[in-house]
Amino acid sequence: MAKKQSFICCSETINPLRDALDVFNGKWKIPIIVSVMFGNERFTDIQNSIPCISPKVLAKELKDLEEHQLIKRVVVEDYPVKILYKAEPYAQSITPIVEILRNWGQNHRKKLFPQSVIKKV
Repeated sequence: MAKKQSFICCSETINPLRDALDVFNGKWKIPIIVSVMFGNERFTDIQNSIPCISPKVLAKELKDLEEHQLIKRVVVEDYPVKILYKAEPYAQSITPIVEILRNWGQNHRKKLFPQSVIKKV
């Protein structure tokens, strides 16, 4: 009789990963956070720094990031009223992750497209 195979439960690893991916899902959230962390505070500045993002999508993603306490919406009572977006201190915690992803992406591009890599002289 064959012995029944047992599987190791990996939910302790999968669940936190799933939580993180739920926060950063889609193609816009990380570019938005990076844009704000680089000093783009006004809606139009953020939009102009990210090619091809629509105002509707940007507004939705900013709200999501605000709910996750990564971005803070600041209303400056002036005439006219200004709305600014600032990175919360908590957003700094993703800096190492963004750097690792950037490095991995650069290496991945080199692997997929070795002929297009410009050699430094």
